Amino acid sequence: MHAFEMTELAIQRAQQGKVYLEFLRVPSMSLGVYHLPVGAHDQQLPHSEDEVYYIVSGKAKITVSGEVRPVQEGSIVYVAAYDEHRFHDIKEDLTIIVFFSPAEHTNQASD
Repeated sequence: MHAFEMTELAIQRAQQGKVYLEFLRVPSMSLGVYHLPVGAHDQQLPHSEDEVYYIVSGKAKITVSGEVRPVQEGSIVYVAAYDEHRFHDIKEDLTIIVFFSPAEHTNQASD
């Protein structure tokens, strides 16, 4: 079993000074925690894997293939492989659990 605590993951991510921390990788999926502060610019590029975002906390908007939608704590967003997508208009710091399937090939969100 692998079990994780959001508090510990947030500390690890902050200590590494990155916006993205991958915390689980198996062949069928990878998971990470992504953090974008108020006013941040989401610089990620489309991925070659399907992706699901679970918004742990915060408020913003996401655009996926031209469609804009507000997100907040509890929102879940599916993004198909290769779809252009980006978080923007971040009104409250965003903390997001990111699920990639299969496991992400590169950590494009880590810069």
